Amino acid sequence: MTSQLSYPAMWTDVVDLRDFYGTSLGQMAQRLIRRRLRQFWPDTSGMRVLGLGFATPYLRPFLGEAERVMAIMPASQGVLPWPPEGPGLTGLADEADLPLPDRCIDRMLLVHTLESTEQVRAMMREVWRVLADGGRLVIVAPNRRGIWARLERTPFGNGRPYTMGQLSRLLRDNMFTPITSGTALFPPPSTSRMVLRSAPAIEELGQRWFETFGGVLMVEAAKQIYAGSGLRDTKVKRHRYLPVAEGFSRVSSE
Repeated sequence: MTSQLSYPAMWTDVVDLRDFYGTSLGQMAQRLIRRRLRQFWPDTSGMRVLGLGFATPYLRPFLGEAERVMAIMPASQGVLPWPPEGPGLTGLADEADLPLPDRCIDRMLLVHTLESTEQVRAMMREVWRVLADGGRLVIVAPNRRGIWARLERTPFGNGRPYTMGQLSRLLRDNMFTPITSGTALFPPPSTSRMVLRSAPAIEELGQRWFETFGGVLMVEAAKQIYAGSGLRDTKVKRHRYLPVAEGFSRVSSE
């Protein structure tokens, strides 16, 4: 992964992320990535789903389906309450020290996380720890070959972009087996009405003929259970959540 050293880790502030997804361009990105995610996870009935990073724009379809849905936002990014209705389902924590017990999550989504953190290996170990045996992980990361990673006007232009080969190697090096991969977000990051109206058609054309150049990479991976024999057992810290409104402001260890 040495080829990525020219790209510094850079967190996008949670308010900027919220504002992006409130725009017409952000709504388009949300719809296209969410549609691709549903192809990976067509049914989450009875499962516990966790989003790490800024995953809330992609978690809503699972609220009425999964047994439980949660979102953890990294401390360096900040946190906002979600959803606007009902009890808060978000928390703030260090991405390398998740306040969750071992093997408690069935499906985990990483978005606006991998390209930003400086603690890649430690974070991936935590993801491995909290995933249940047989659990699945989906990573959404900026595509180094896509146009979205080259323009800083959106969150996908910040941090380290990846190639599919780099992402697959990172997963294997951290005890995950890639099982399904694809790309999404083929329309250019433009607020042109013509581009926004044509986005579904451009997306379908891109996935059929130009898959290498999608704006984001999406990889689903399975936890390697046998790899756990070489992983030192770790004790989960007890955490105390300090609530703000319907979310959480920060996490402190007891």
